[in-house]
Amino acid sequence: MAWFYSTYFAEIVLDELLNLHQTEQVEAFYKWQLIEEDKDDNKFVDAAVASNADYIITNDKHFKVLRNIPFPKVQTLSLQEFKDLLV
Repeated sequence: MAWFYSTYFAEIVLDELLNLHQTEQVEAFYKWQLIEEDKDDNKFVDAAVASNADYIITNDKHFKVLRNIPFPKVQTLSLQEFKDLLV
């Protein structure tokens, strides 16, 4: 399973993701630091704001704090809530 964690494999996955027509690569120029409990999660919030994403889909409890922050508004949905939207 070492190949699964290799730089080579990561580059293949990244290339495939970037070739999807729904994928847009963005650069987050501002670091909002909205999640205090797990600061590593902030990179996803920053990317969502920079890309003007409709929402972040996550079951990570640390993202729940975003529901109480008025600006920048970042909507979050659990996986189940997202699945319910699709049906």
